[in-house]
Amino acid sequence: MRVGALRVATTFLAGFLLATSALAQDTPRLADTMQQRLAACAICHGEQGEGRGAAEYYPRLGGKPADYLFAQLQHFRDGRRRYPQMVYLMRFMTDAYLREIADHYAKLQPPHLAPANPSADPRERLRGEVLARTGDPSKNVPACTSCHGRTLTGMAPGVPGLVGLPVDYIAAQLGAWKTGLRVATPPDCMHTIAQRLSGADIAAVSKWLASQAASPGATALQPATKLPLRCGSQPS
Repeated sequence: MRVGALRVATTFLAGFLLATSALAQDTPRLADTMQQRLAACAICHGEQGEGRGAAEYYPRLGGKPADYLFAQLQHFRDGRRRYPQMVYLMRFMTDAYLREIADHYAKLQPPHLAPANPSADPRERLRGEVLARTGDPSKNVPACTSCHGRTLTGMAPGVPGLVGLPVDYIAAQLGAWKTGLRVATPPDCMHTIAQRLSGADIAAVSKWLASQAASPGATALQPATKLPLRCGSQPS
């Protein structure tokens, strides 16, 4: 009985290995190109990292600073950012692989998509613009432009642009920082700022930012300048 069982097991194993080998030979090999590697990313973020439209949740990646993109990919992989789809895609990737992805998207300069027009009354629009352009000294909240650039297109080497981001995305990120759900490299300046904003402030500034059209030359990063507070993602 033992000899018979061994013979059956050996025959099964040989057949399995033969079938596996044949399947491997028949399976076409995909070209190892950046386009192929990022096919999954393009589903949500577009072929050129342009985002998926002002009314959708998925943000623009093209033209953002490579250091910022690299840090975010690491944060998804390591659990500091918790969007399930991104965590799933990043969880086994090496730093070298993530750096290639970040450098690729940073070099792209797709056209900005048309901005959304979120509903807001005049008082809310004004509050959003004041927060973005001036800040609120009474709450010790700096202007968005003081870190993200005068044209809100980002600052070298690691501060992202805000132009062209969907309103729901902006509001969700500010809310995540406020509650501690999103964590950045310490000192986490966005957590500090978001904690000082009310829910109404977050809604107002998110709507105003999402309504801004990209100006000519809006792909250019502002050269690094001193930030109004210490921020781990941007060396001082």
